[in-house]
Amino acid sequence: MNETEKSITEQGNPAKPVGKAGEEMLIRMNASHYDVTGWALDFMELSGNETVLDIGCGGGETLKRISQKTTGHLTGLDYSPVSVKMTGQRNAEIIASGRMNVIEASVEKMPFSDNSFDRIITVESFYFWKNPPENLKEVHRVLATDGIFLIVADIHGGIELSDKALENIRKYNLYNPTLEEFHELLENAGFKDVKIHTESGTDWICAEGRK
Repeated sequence: MNETEKSITEQGNPAKPVGKAGEEMLIRMNASHYDVTGWALDFMELSGNETVLDIGCGGGETLKRISQKTTGHLTGLDYSPVSVKMTGQRNAEIIASGRMNVIEASVEKMPFSDNSFDRIITVESFYFWKNPPENLKEVHRVLATDGIFLIVADIHGGIELSDKALENIRKYNLYNPTLEEFHELLENAGFKDVKIHTESGTDWICAEGRK
């Protein structure tokens, strides 16, 4: 990340994107998170008609890709108005067709009934959750029976991280569990069949839980 990108990130606020800098940052994140997202989507086991929720939908690229794998209804959720706007722009045609909606809300209290979604994913947003143990219980609540939930990130704790990653963890107070802690968090929130996927040659993680 060069100095200009660093400045945009600081002004844009990765935890809750704001302003023009936030929009520019989200466009960059759509690209920088592309590979880890594509890897993780294989674990979602989409067969063609699942209802899907993307928590922390950011710039909308993850929902765009999921829309190509299922004909079911998709929902994006983010507590940043800028992210809601950007996701809406990225997926305007799908939203117009009635297959997707994007709402401004927090994972802390989601405006959905119990058992609403067959699949739930969060990409590069878990770092910023205010109360992960309780927030995961809320995710479990809205996940349908036999549904799959995925937490996707390009770093995790318990390994030697780059100076850049360590700087970002300190600067933005990122929550970065170890593989073992991810497993424990999901189980304590009520998820079963918990699996922790990693990819050789990377620091990627996809923590999977079922209901």
